[in-house]
Amino acid sequence: MEIALLFVGGLLALLMLGLHVASALILLAYGADQLLSNGMMVASLGSIAWDKMNDFTLVAIPLFVMLGEILIRGGVADQLYSALSVWMNRLPGGLLHTNIYASTVFAATSGSSVATAATIGTIAIPELEARGYNRRLIYGSLASGGTLGVLIPPSILMIVYGTLAELSVSKLFIAAIVPGLLLAGMMSLTIVIVSVFIAPPAIRSEPVPVAQRIRMLWKVTPIFLVFFIVMGSIYGGLATPTEAAALGIVAALGLAAWNRKLSIRMMHAAFAAAFRTTSMIMLIIVSAFCLNFIISILGLPQDASRAISEAGLGPYALIWLLVLFYAVLGCFLEAVAMMVTTVGIVVPIVIAAGFDPLWFGVFLTILMELSLITPPVGLNLYVIQNLRPKDSDINDVFIGIAPFVLAFIAFIAIIIYLPDLALWLPRNMSD
Repeated sequence: MEIALLFVGGLLALLMLGLHVASALILLAYGADQLLSNGMMVASLGSIAWDKMNDFTLVAIPLFVMLGEILIRGGVADQLYSALSVWMNRLPGGLLHTNIYASTVFAATSGSSVATAATIGTIAIPELEARGYNRRLIYGSLASGGTLGVLIPPSILMIVYGTLAELSVSKLFIAAIVPGLLLAGMMSLTIVIVSVFIAPPAIRSEPVPVAQRIRMLWKVTPIFLVFFIVMGSIYGGLATPTEAAALGIVAALGLAAWNRKLSIRMMHAAFAAAFRTTSMIMLIIVSAFCLNFIISILGLPQDASRAISEAGLGPYALIWLLVLFYAVLGCFLEAVAMMVTTVGIVVPIVIAAGFDPLWFGVFLTILMELSLITPPVGLNLYVIQNLRPKDSDINDVFIGIAPFVLAFIAFIAIIIYLPDLALWLPRNMSD
């Protein structure tokens, strides 16, 4: 157990020195390898990198990133937001609900939290600022809504988890549907409560005739078309998640051409952005697998499992301890890094405690979502910070996210004590 604490302390120390996550992971792995395993990791580095980079499931990551980039630049997101706004404007909180549900729909095709927050935020902030909405609620709803990009399928984080835990990515996608929709509903409820009792909008939105709202629905159909192509091909058994992502790209290119946005310049920008994001993710994954190699050789998962079992913790005490662990870890690491560095240790412990690894994949992804909106490393907070007007304060972002963090904690309790919310759909679809 002392060695495990040294690993954690060493990783945090390297991160505090300002090193990139991948650099910190590989340095820690190299140091442990030289001190404790006589260079076995260095000798196996080529095979570790090749085996993991050659995994067909991981090919879905750059494809889903590329899909989101094309949708961003193809004019689909603008149409989505304008169509949903006419349906949400009469709810308590008005157009703030559009931030949540536009993020929900966009997340169902992009698979990326940062892409979702950046896309919807770029559209929403000028519109809502002009209408006099509370700035803190604008930023909080955008940052929290963006997190749905890592839960609602297709999800890049779930692809990573499925690869690490050797589970079916398709089943993970199915398991995340109901929790993802319920979490979106809780965020919307949070907006209602805060808008009614704390910060009502300064300007009430004018009602939109029903006929006009119905006419606007056609603008939502393109992104739903991409969603049904991607998820329908997976659930229908016609394609793997990787193949479905490729089909989604073809559909997105068709939509971009339909909107007259398809060009060499647009494709170059999409490829460049996808390349940067994918490179970052894959470098972290390979570095984490090197560290996991050392951890496995030293038997740390078994030691940690033994220590927890000897501590006499019950199953639910263990799960709440993991909630606290990831809440603290999320202050220093971003979501992909947290997942790849801890899954190898945590999943065997959770399975030994009697929890379903499929349920734990959904639960862990929700914890990763929470880490995206908790300072100081919450990526979505900094995405929204970069989009906010220059005369606003960064504290507006941090304060605005507070009620949504409380909603997350409430939802975490719900998913712990009602695991069938995640397991019911895959269980019945498999039957």
